[in-house]
Amino acid sequence: MDDKIRVLLSEEEVNRRISEVAGMINRDYAGKQVHLICILKGGVFFTCELAKRLDLDVSLDFMSVSSYGAGTTSSGVVRIIKDLDEPLEGKDVIIVEDIIDSGRTLAYLMEVLRQRGPKSIELCTLLDKPERRVKKQVQVKYTCFTIPDEFVVGYGLDYDQKYRNLPFIGVVEQ
Repeated sequence: MDDKIRVLLSEEEVNRRISEVAGMINRDYAGKQVHLICILKGGVFFTCELAKRLDLDVSLDFMSVSSYGAGTTSSGVVRIIKDLDEPLEGKDVIIVEDIIDSGRTLAYLMEVLRQRGPKSIELCTLLDKPERRVKKQVQVKYTCFTIPDEFVVGYGLDYDQKYRNLPFIGVVEQ
């Protein structure tokens, strides 16, 4: 690791907030089964930690959707790289993301998944940057942290595939 990384959110802060958000989901979905859709690659760390804290019947699937290249800004072109393995019809679905920025990817994804007939569909994100939102229709029900417009790494978030394994959320200092 050659870059200087400033801690934005400590491991303890992240873990505490994930537990709080899991509590909200447990209350909202009490007595129901919830189907989590983890958005790869970045969402896998958050999804696993969230799922461990849910006291519900949980099913899980994975999807890879991208609007980023190797840089730090969205390209605006959304591609499905890996689609779901299971049908969504009649399920209570929560899409789990590491970060929501412009909203382009999630706006596209929500439209695609709604056409598959889920009973309900909500968004859950570790990090939200609402000031960067281009797609205002993207409404996040469960947010762990709202953060400033800085490029963050750690806890699944990467910079050109580096730093995903950091146990905290950090900012790469230039």
